Amino acid sequence: MAQSSSEALARPVGEGWSHTSLPEGGHGPGWSKVPQVTALFWGVKVLTTGMGETASDYLGRTLGPIPAGSLGLAGLVALLILQFRSTRYRPWIYWSAIVMVSVFGTMAADVVHVVAGIPYTVSVIAFSVGLAAILTAWYVSEGTLSIHSIRTRRRETFYWATVLATFALGTAVGDLTAGTLRWGYLPSGLLFTALIAVPALSGRFLGLNAVAAFWWAYVLTRPLGASFADWMGVSTSRGGLDWGTGPVTLTLIVPIALLVGYLAITHKDTPPEQLATGSAA
Repeated sequence: MAQSSSEALARPVGEGWSHTSLPEGGHGPGWSKVPQVTALFWGVKVLTTGMGETASDYLGRTLGPIPAGSLGLAGLVALLILQFRSTRYRPWIYWSAIVMVSVFGTMAADVVHVVAGIPYTVSVIAFSVGLAAILTAWYVSEGTLSIHSIRTRRRETFYWATVLATFALGTAVGDLTAGTLRWGYLPSGLLFTALIAVPALSGRFLGLNAVAAFWWAYVLTRPLGASFADWMGVSTSRGGLDWGTGPVTLTLIVPIALLVGYLAITHKDTPPEQLATGSAA
């Protein structure tokens, strides 16, 4: 039976690319370490991508690419350590880690281009190959790419490697369309807004596997959020609103914090097994 576009991306994505049962061991009683995919998931995700873009640009100009990259890497490592040590999904830790992935993923893509001088066309291809390699290794090792199977340390490692690769790839794609191809930030944002509907519609009308639809949309959230954030932050001479990357970063932090706080209080995206055992708090 056909399903709505939102259901195609919001429903559990364990169906399809899996031929092994979920392990019972791993973290605590085998709880999932990632949130349920809901409309709020996509909202927070897009906001973090935009904030990561402008925060990276602001830090890069203020501190320089190398010091900013070192600071971003340190923050990412610290948050990932907290995430890996957690025995269950904790909204503040998880989304803080996503924010740092967004910041550092942007820095990594920018350093490759600005410092190493590698064109965005080359980095898009390289990051695409890297992402495909990670997903292939994950599936060969675990038999599933579902984010609802993140119940062991190895799967969690594959998951975060994939997330980091999607951010780097999405950054390169967004900069390619806005800068190299000279389409501009606002047109790029509108383009990715249209493109992100494709996996949902494909899931509804073409029977696209839910896991494939999820990761397809996940990659596109990066250039989507970043393009609009850049448009707000860059100067009018570059086709932006000239609000400044610092103010845009601070402005985006507010809704991110409010939404994550809401999720932490209401447990709207808490995995069902944690709610069933009363371990969500």
